[in-house]
Amino acid sequence: MKFRKENGPKRGLMSRLQPALLGAGTLLSPVLARAAYDVNIAQPASSISSQIYDLHMYILYVCAAIFVIVFALMFYSIFKFRRSNGAKPDVNFHESTLIEVIWTVIPFVILLFMAIPATKTVLDMKDTSNPDLTIKVTGYQWGWRYDYASEDMGFYSNLSTPWAQIGQPGEKATEEKGKDYLLEVDNPLVVPVGKRVRLLITSNDVIHGWYVPQLGVNQYGIPGFIKDVWFKADRVGTFKGQCSQICGKLHGYMPITVVVKSEADYAKWVAEAKTKWAISTPSAPVATAAVAIEAPEPGKTLTLADLKSAGEKVYAANCVACHQANGKGMPPNFPALSGSKVVLGSVDAQLDILLNGRPGTAMAAFARLSDYEIAAVMTYTKNSWDNSVGKAVQPDDVKAKRKS
Repeated sequence: MKFRKENGPKRGLMSRLQPALLGAGTLLSPVLARAAYDVNIAQPASSISSQIYDLHMYILYVCAAIFVIVFALMFYSIFKFRRSNGAKPDVNFHESTLIEVIWTVIPFVILLFMAIPATKTVLDMKDTSNPDLTIKVTGYQWGWRYDYASEDMGFYSNLSTPWAQIGQPGEKATEEKGKDYLLEVDNPLVVPVGKRVRLLITSNDVIHGWYVPQLGVNQYGIPGFIKDVWFKADRVGTFKGQCSQICGKLHGYMPITVVVKSEADYAKWVAEAKTKWAISTPSAPVATAAVAIEAPEPGKTLTLADLKSAGEKVYAANCVACHQANGKGMPPNFPALSGSKVVLGSVDAQLDILLNGRPGTAMAAFARLSDYEIAAVMTYTKNSWDNSVGKAVQPDDVKAKRKS
C-alpha cells in the first residue's frame, strides 16, 4: 500500500491523544497503587519445575519482543502516515511475493525456536525411569491416600483446617482464618531431598488433579487408570498445592502438602511412620481427616461411650461438611441423620451405604475408612442428637460385612 502527502492543517498526534491519556491515567491510578508485584509463577523447587519456569520466562520474553516490535511498527505507521500530516491511501495495491514469504517464514522460525525447548521439557516431564522412591497417590472425595510400597505403609491425608474457621452454610465462622487457611493437612506427603520421586496417581471415585506447582507436578488421577509423574526436590522445605480438577462439593477442601526432608530426617520419619501406618500392622493408628485415633486391639469389645467419643472425631473429619454438626443435613442433597430411618434402622443397611455409597447421589463410599472408624462413626450417629438407639456397633460387625 502506498501513501502520499497533501497540504492541510497539521495537528500533533500527542496533542490529540492527551485528553484520553489523562482520563485513562486517572482511572488506572487507584488500581496501580494497589497492584501486587508477585504476579509470576511460584519459584521452582525441583529440577523439572526449574525447566518449566525457565521455559515460561523464555517464551514470555519472546512474546514481549514480538509485542514491542509489532506495536512499534504499527504506531510508527500511524504516526508517520496520519491524515493530519497530509497522507492519503493509494487506491492501487500491489502484491509482493517476497513480503508474503518473509511474513510466513519469520513466524515459523519463531515457533520453531519455542517448540524445541518446549518439546524437550515435555519429554523430560514424562520420563519417569530410574526412580529412587515410588509412591502411589489415590484421590478420594475429598482427600488423598499415599502408599509407600517399599516401606509397606500408607496413610490418608486430608484437610485439617477446623470447621470453626470455615463455617457452615448459613453460619459465620467462629474462629479467625489461619495463615494456611484451606491448605493445611493432617498428614503431609514426606519425601527426601535430592531423590527422584515417582508418583503413581489414580482415583477411587471421580477425576482428581494432584497439583503442586513448585514441584512441577500437575497430573490427573482417573478411576481405573494409573498415570505416573516424577519430581526431584532440590531443597528442604514445605510445598503446598490443591486438587486441580473440579471433583464435587468439597473440591476446594482437597489441599496437598509435601514436606521435603534431609535424608537423615526422612529416615527418622519413616521409622516413626511405620509404627503408625504399617499396612501389615492391624493395630496401627488410623488417620482421619482431622485427627488420628488409636485403633483398639483386634477382637476387643468396646463400650458405647468409647466408640461414641471416637466416632465424634471421625464424624467431624468426614461427615460434618454435608450432614452438619447438628445432624440436620442440607436436604434434599444431604439428608438429615438426626431422626433418619436408615441411621435408626438396622446396622446392616447403614453399613451397606457407608461401604458402597449410594449411586445417583452425593453419598460417596467410605470403604477406605477402617473397621474401627466406621464402627465408631455409626455408633456416634445412632446415639447423638435426637437419636438414642442405645446400641454400639463393633469393628467385628464391619469386618464381617466387608467379607459378605
